[in-house]
Amino acid sequence: MRTSDLDYDLPDSAIAQVPVEPRDSARLLVDTGGPEPLDATVADLGRFLAPGDVMVVNRTRVRKARLALRRASGARVEVLLLDSVDGEVFDALLGNSRRVSDGEVLLGHDGDPVVEVLGRGDGTARVRLIGGEGALDRHGEVPLPPYITERIGDPERYQTVFARDARSAAAPTAGLHLTDRLMDSLRASGVAIHEVELVVGLDTFRPIAGDDPLRHEIHTEWYSVPQSTADACAAARAAGGRVLAVGTTSVRALESAAASGRLQDRTSLFIVPGHQWRTVDLMMTNFHMPRTTLLAMVQAFVGPSWRGLYATALARGYRFLSFGDAMLLRRAPVR
Repeated sequence: MRTSDLDYDLPDSAIAQVPVEPRDSARLLVDTGGPEPLDATVADLGRFLAPGDVMVVNRTRVRKARLALRRASGARVEVLLLDSVDGEVFDALLGNSRRVSDGEVLLGHDGDPVVEVLGRGDGTARVRLIGGEGALDRHGEVPLPPYITERIGDPERYQTVFARDARSAAAPTAGLHLTDRLMDSLRASGVAIHEVELVVGLDTFRPIAGDDPLRHEIHTEWYSVPQSTADACAAARAAGGRVLAVGTTSVRALESAAASGRLQDRTSLFIVPGHQWRTVDLMMTNFHMPRTTLLAMVQAFVGPSWRGLYATALARGYRFLSFGDAMLLRRAPVR
């Protein structure tokens, strides 16, 4: 596989700028395994599931990870916090930062010290959040992806309805389509719903730079799979049911736990064609940027047919990326 195998033409007009309302009215392109996928909406999801199936969602919440700060000189520096072990020291992306030096303190709009730059790395920095998480309430905002140029009126629209701990730098976007009403309907029909947590970090939105995607460095992300979720998935599959993972982050959490035997840890699992699938049978996911690890996962799941699905979605006017529509994929048989 080459990185060019994960490329396609994405016109700006196909990139959704605002979410649809209600959430579950988003369109859903359903992979039938044949040449013609079906058109549905997320509200129709129950039509494609059966009693005994398990749906797994990522309960992570997006923190106020974007900080608009300045140097003592007045020069602006944007800081995007990515991941943290202790809530004080973070890996981060720094914008407008070529002259920022190690040990420098960046200031908020009120002149208060907010971030200390501890060290610079390859594309990222290690920073200390002065004042801990409380500083985010005063100076931070929920970061929308850079391709979304319109502001949303309600920041909660970039959170799932089941979001809990605010630890992620981006939303698990497939989960944005789910509503309490839809999940109640699925439970009533015999579909069990369970949670995992994967803290969304840099590789969710960082393109693959080189020609060989297998040389791409995957940054680790923290995940947790409750024992009850692992047991429910195993029991469903043993009884002939299926596991539907909502979003690539849920996929990564489930497959990391299954591959490593550890229900919580940091994972560097890079799912590419040839991956030995252990848990996930169905995937609901949004349409992803070209040349990304997420698209590599989709190809690993359905094979080269992803190109036809994406081409069909573009031709039928589906909306792409974080606030866009979704697709329901079935795992391709192992050949």
